[in-house]
Amino acid sequence: MIRGVRGATTINQNTEKEIIQRTEELLLKMIDANAIVAEDVAQVLISVTNDITACFPAKALRNLDGWDYVPVMCTKEIAVPDSLPSCIRVMMTVNTEVAQKDVNHIYLYAAQSLRPDLSKS
Repeated sequence: MIRGVRGATTINQNTEKEIIQRTEELLLKMIDANAIVAEDVAQVLISVTNDITACFPAKALRNLDGWDYVPVMCTKEIAVPDSLPSCIRVMMTVNTEVAQKDVNHIYLYAAQSLRPDLSKS
């Protein structure tokens, strides 16, 4: 079965260091909360708001051992008025037997406001 695992985080500063740190933190929490192994991941899509320009957050995925061959792509979010700024969103497509209702989606920092119904932290 293929499932989408969602996650989002925000940054305080548009720097490569913070973008990589926050994205890596998010990815590791998504992986841990859903017992994901790289071999089961079909793809990872990462989007950013228009104010994030210092680097590609996909670099964070390349820091993870064993994730070298997972396809990853970065894209821009639609610039909707009054949407959450400085936001990095992740959609990980995973082969899993977990029921859709049991997937753990991860929302960190100000991104918890995107899906308060799914935010557990």
